[in-house]
Amino acid sequence: MAEQVTLVVQAGGRSSRMGEDKALKPLCGRPLIQWVVERLAPLADEILVTSNRPGVYDFLGLRILPDLIPERGVLGGLYTGISFASHPIVAAVACDMPFANVALFELAARLLIQEEVDAVVPRSSGGLEPMHAVYRRETCLPVIRSAVEANRLKAIDWFPSIRLRELGEAEIASLDPAGLAFWNINTPEEFARAEKLCAV
Repeated sequence: MAEQVTLVVQAGGRSSRMGEDKALKPLCGRPLIQWVVERLAPLADEILVTSNRPGVYDFLGLRILPDLIPERGVLGGLYTGISFASHPIVAAVACDMPFANVALFELAARLLIQEEVDAVVPRSSGGLEPMHAVYRRETCLPVIRSAVEANRLKAIDWFPSIRLRELGEAEIASLDPAGLAFWNINTPEEFARAEKLCAV
């Protein structure tokens, strides 16, 4: 790929439904966040982790970034990650998505360049997936900053202000036939299912 990519892994959730820090819960022998990082590492020229508990993730050997503007949720984490990214394309993923899809990210990054858009975001049956998406740092950063400063914190509310390319159902299905790319695990039951899937 002509332009380099920064991968931002967000580890800011409270894991209330899991009953423990799900990012650290072992999945097939590795902490979930490590599983996600290693799965997507081939995509990235740089990997950043956003978390307000940086010491907890030191074992990853990566740069851990506390939120620049605290208490702003997912969008605040995205703002932090994009702010510190060294490269023009930023791929964003949540730490609880064990089957995040490298091929989908690669397609999104190619489209970002080829179609000269500001973001490429998949649309699943559940709606837009801003935490499995790619962003153009230069154009997205000021728009996200404005949204965060205005306390407009829904992860997709700023999309009307940029050139957005949605990944459609057919594009997604060709690269994610099992339909697992956007699945984020929140409960012990879902974790048990993920264990079975990753062990196959």
